[in-house]
Amino acid sequence: MFVAALASAGLVGCGASASDNSPPAACLNPTSQYLHALSAAPDAVRLDGGTPISDCFTGDESPDIGQSVIEAATVLNADARRDPGGTASVRLGYLAGAVHRGTSHVPSEADLVRRVDTAARYNPHGGSLGAAFEHAFGKGYAAGEATG
Repeated sequence: MFVAALASAGLVGCGASASDNSPPAACLNPTSQYLHALSAAPDAVRLDGGTPISDCFTGDESPDIGQSVIEAATVLNADARRDPGGTASVRLGYLAGAVHRGTSHVPSEADLVRRVDTAARYNPHGGSLGAAFEHAFGKGYAAGEATG
């Protein structure tokens, strides 16, 4: 019985390699490609090859992926502050929703989620970006969580 327990414990780790957790190659695209793909929001956003943004977060991804997402959130936030109820706010919400969806199963990604949320809601004057922003951001966020 002891031997059977040892054998089954050894099998638990078999069959999975580090490469099984690698994100799709499209996730390594630069920030500009994320921004281009996000132009489809609130409809389903796909990176090259039909990859949802949420598929980029495996816990084994390159830090460059997180950096691209944070940079995209920063660019979209600047645009959203100029037009709080506009498409940039929807795209920003979609990105945040997709990141939340993709990282929900990866506890080690909590810092990335915090950084994206901070970039998304940045206001140099403090406080909220207003009701129009919240409405547009919420529309995008819901879509990103659903299809991101």
